[in-house]
Amino acid sequence: MRDAGAVYKVSKNRLAKIALADTQYAPLSDLLTGPVAIATSTDPVAAAKIAVEFAKTNDKLEIVGGAMGDTVLDVDGVKALASMPSLDELRGKIVGLINAPATKIAQLSTAPAAKLARVFGAYAAKEAA
Repeated sequence: MRDAGAVYKVSKNRLAKIALADTQYAPLSDLLTGPVAIATSTDPVAAAKIAVEFAKTNDKLEIVGGAMGDTVLDVDGVKALASMPSLDELRGKIVGLINAPATKIAQLSTAPAAKLARVFGAYAAKEAA
């Protein structure tokens, strides 16, 4: 979790409910029954992705829900969130999409000059022969 920029804390339910009171995450209090831990991250996908991956290989970790902003997520919602690309992956895709047209324009603008150079080279070779 730490490598992905997420934090995972085991907490007393009573203390967690007090901390969640009067915040946008207050509806999560209903999920706090039995032994629980809370995973948080600034990237909305990082904590969910790591927790779901770990839950696949470890039967003792059970995901009961989560939240993203004001939206409370059930187990399927957390798994769907984990399947999304991370913030860094999305940034990379956006940069690639922005860069692709510029690369194509550069290729198209140099293509006519390259064709002319090949034609002149062919004429020069023909006259030399």
